[in-house]
Formats: sequence, C-alpha cells, structure tokens
Amino acid sequence: MKGKIFVVGVPIGNLKDITLRAIEILKEVDFIICEDTRRTLILLNHYDIKKKLISYYKGKELQKIPLIENLLKEGKNLALISDSGTPCISDPGYLLIKNLREKGYEVIPIPGPSSITCALSVSGIKSDNFLFIGFLPKRGSKRKKVLREAKEMNKTTIIFLSPYEKEKVLPIIFEIFGDRKVYIGRELTKKFEEHFYGNLKDAISWIKDKKGEFVLIIEGE
Repeated sequence: MKGKIFVVGVPIGNLKDITLRAIEILKEVDFIICEDTRRTLILLNHYDIKKKLISYYKGKELQKIPLIENLLKEGKNLALISDSGTPCISDPGYLLIKNLREKGYEVIPIPGPSSITCALSVSGIKSDNFLFIGFLPKRGSKRKKVLREAKEMNKTTIIFLSPYEKEKVLPIIFEIFGDRKVYIGRELTKKFEEHFYGNLKDAISWIKDKKGEFVLIIEGE
C-alpha cells in the first residue's frame, strides 16, 4: 500500500488556532515535511508532538521530491505544513503536490487557518468575488503590470506586503488604483495585531515604521 500525504493548515500566529484534526494527523503521520524546522518545532513542542522532519523550502523543492516519493512508495504517511497558514498558497508545496497528483498518489486536505480569509472576514470590504495576488513581483516594471491588470479586473484585490518593501510599494499602488478604500491587517492573530480601515492615502502614513507581516485588501471600483 502506498502512503498518503496530508496537506495540513497550521496557525498563522496564535498557536491555539489549530484544529483537533490537524493535531491528530500530525501525531499519526510518519514524517512531517516543513519549511523551517526551527519554527515547526515551536508548534510541535507546544502540542507534545515528536516526529521526524523533512526540510522542504524554496530553492530545494525539486531536489526533495524523489525522497518524499520513495517514502510514500514504502507506505509511509506524510504531512506537509508551511511556516504558517495553509501550505501551497504563496508557500512551497505546489511543485510537490503537482508531481504527486500526476503520479496518482493520494493527497488529502486538512483545512485550517489562512491569512487571506482571516483578513477578508474582518475587512469590511466586499468578499463574494476577489482576486488574490500574493506577494508582488520584485521588478518595478512587472510589479506595475500586475497592478494595472488587477485594477482592470475591478475586483476586491488581496496583496501580501513584505515588511521590507511596504513603504515603497504602497505609493505605487496609490498611483495605479487611486485613493481607494483599503484594509490592512498587521501581524494577524499575534501579540501586536493591528487593523487599518480607511483610504489608501492615509494607509501610506499609517504603515510607516511599522514592522511585521501585512495583508492588504483593496476595494473594487
């Protein structure tokens, strides 16, 4: 019998935001595939889970696929988690799951937290039809192209803001979208969680000098 791989959602900050089923699966599998073993151990130690870990991060994804596939062939059950939230969404995992799907392995979702739905649910911005971009491209020309295309789609738009580029990126978004209504969630579910709701122009001042991880939601026109 081939093993199964479970794609497990884990907390985006607060360690209590994990499902009973996720804990159960993490305790039952033979190996846990994760991005950063140090961050993963914080979660596992909190729930007294002791498992063998396989490091799987951007840049090394293709190299680890044969190892993971061999374990599944041996009948081992595996769990794929990311540093936070649901795997494969702006996180490593897509290439692995695509490969295993194409080869007929059983892939089972264990739903859990996501910063996208977390932010959208409290944003006060229309949520029945939205565009998720994730992190913007680093190149300025490509970044503007993506933003212009998003504006033309005229939907609620969700963007992840890097703490290192947020002050540089927001004025560009303002230039393209204009002074739209926006929501920004900072450090969601964590100790220093903050929320901003207002005009994009004011958001540029609000976000200055703030640290952490940010989710930006822009209202459709």
